[in-house]
Amino acid sequence: MMNKSANIANVQQVASQPNQGFYGLGIAPKILDILERIKFNVPTPIQLKAIPLAIEGKDIIGIAQTGTGKTHSFAIPMVQRLAQKKGTGLVLAPTRELAIQIDEAFRGIAYSFGMRTACLIGGAPMPPQVQALRKNPRIVIATPGRLLDHMRRWNILTNDVIMLVLDEADRMLDMGFAPQIEQILRFLPKERQTMLFSATIPKEIMAIAAKYMKLPVSVEIAPSGTIPERVTQELFIVKKDAKLRLLGKLLMQYHGSILLFSRTKHNARKITVAIRNMGHRAAEIHSDRSLNQRREALEGFKSGKYKVLVATDIAARGIDVTGIELVINYDLPEDTENYVHRIGRTGRVGHKGHAISFATPDQSHDVRDIERLIRTTLPISRHPEFSTEQFIQSPHRPSYRQSRHNYGQRRNNFHRHKFSR
Repeated sequence: MMNKSANIANVQQVASQPNQGFYGLGIAPKILDILERIKFNVPTPIQLKAIPLAIEGKDIIGIAQTGTGKTHSFAIPMVQRLAQKKGTGLVLAPTRELAIQIDEAFRGIAYSFGMRTACLIGGAPMPPQVQALRKNPRIVIATPGRLLDHMRRWNILTNDVIMLVLDEADRMLDMGFAPQIEQILRFLPKERQTMLFSATIPKEIMAIAAKYMKLPVSVEIAPSGTIPERVTQELFIVKKDAKLRLLGKLLMQYHGSILLFSRTKHNARKITVAIRNMGHRAAEIHSDRSLNQRREALEGFKSGKYKVLVATDIAARGIDVTGIELVINYDLPEDTENYVHRIGRTGRVGHKGHAISFATPDQSHDVRDIERLIRTTLPISRHPEFSTEQFIQSPHRPSYRQSRHNYGQRRNNFHRHKFSR
């Protein structure tokens, strides 16, 4: 229910709401035909809530876990509103991969209306992007740094932007893009529709909303730290020098596509070589790879050319691949919230998925932080082909959902035993 006295109105997801498809959301018949043609038949909860509000022209703060179909929550309304009025739409994204995927999603709808798009990303040559801008695109998808490069060279004017989307806003702030975003926003018309989508809602996002948005409606589908319902989780407490051997056993056990996360790009290279030496097809994606190398790795992973894609957290929210069987956290993330974004790469849009994490005995604090975030304990496993010396076994662990008054003592005791050497 919306509270008119509040700066931000809240729209909560109703779990029992029947799914009526995309009909009845205010979507134009021509777009409904396109959605049917590309086999988009069932809207996700964020699409059900955000699309009607966006079509009405309201400013929106959309909070939803990764893999919930946020892109079409703003792509459908943007194309429909731009078809009805003059002006352009601008979408800002944190990574090159995500920007490319957003551009692909827009093309599936926008081209039927004769609308061109331009994708402006760092690491790619400037001339083709300049040519795309000279064709007067109605929709521009960009990473903040590259957009500013074009603005400084007068390749693009932003005075006709009537719709703005900040996608994965929390990720952009985490990556240090706040100054660039502020600079871009100062050059945009004040009379515009602004939509902000994020998996979490830190205070910095609320500051942006208060300063640059007009009475935004908050659409929250899942609270921060919520993992996809159909993703199962597993934790191996393993000595560092046994990680590769355990990985080899798991790669023999799982036959589908596997996304593996490493904390550093140096380790990602080492792991990729090790996986290839095990006889599996693998590619790597991190900031030291060129744009063409990253594209080839991602496309090869999507097509099945590579069984394993080894990535750093730059790819945690930049990979939109359905059917990933397994996510492996070879290294636990440095930022706890990235755990949710990592494992959200599997179990997307209603599919089943599984996530396995490796923790060394000295990482009790990291595991405890993850469990607090996701509000559950991670079940511990031990591979039957490994000796007890390579694993740290855990005694009986009590249920996470015991009374809160003894929570601190219970968790301290549990972790002291769980990670004892």
